[in-house]
Amino acid sequence: MNSELLLALVLFSTVASITPGPNNLMLLTSGVNVGFQRTLPHLAGVWIGFFVMLLAVGGGLGEVFQRWPSLYVWLKWCGAAYLLYLAWRVATAAAPTPTESTPGAQRVLGFWGAVAFQWINPKAWVMAVSAFSLYFVPGSGLLTVLLIALVIALVNLPCVSLWALCGAHLRGFLQRPRNLRVFNGGVALLLVLSLVPLAL
Repeated sequence: MNSELLLALVLFSTVASITPGPNNLMLLTSGVNVGFQRTLPHLAGVWIGFFVMLLAVGGGLGEVFQRWPSLYVWLKWCGAAYLLYLAWRVATAAAPTPTESTPGAQRVLGFWGAVAFQWINPKAWVMAVSAFSLYFVPGSGLLTVLLIALVIALVNLPCVSLWALCGAHLRGFLQRPRNLRVFNGGVALLLVLSLVPLAL
């Protein structure tokens, strides 16, 4: 991979990773509800799960979907149903706990839940398939697949971490019930809107 293609891949990864999507909105909400420290397993699950997905797509999973398109459709609608469920959970969430260590703090998506979610996350699929469609040169081999996946994953980590940190910094502001209702409603609406591309 030449330097120009690598720079283009970094720019693509940055824009795709920092813009709102299900992972970022869920990390933002988790940061608000339980703080950054308790969001770390969720964050790690997003990162590792997405990296594994990238390797799978680069290794030929995209061809499986071309051969059996109904499998992709099934995954797509499972993801849509789960996002609607998440939107409802966010919209009806209670006030965040005063400290991250408060007993009875809200239940958050853990490591394995976040890993599994990547496989039904529409934005993750679009990013993975687009990246290898645009930046993988046929016949380049598995080392190029690994390089592309590593570059995207290394760019992705600080981008998604920023959303969790922003959520953690909003905790004090969102102790007020009215502010929390507005925030939760806005995040839930964005999650629902993230489904629009699936209907097109």
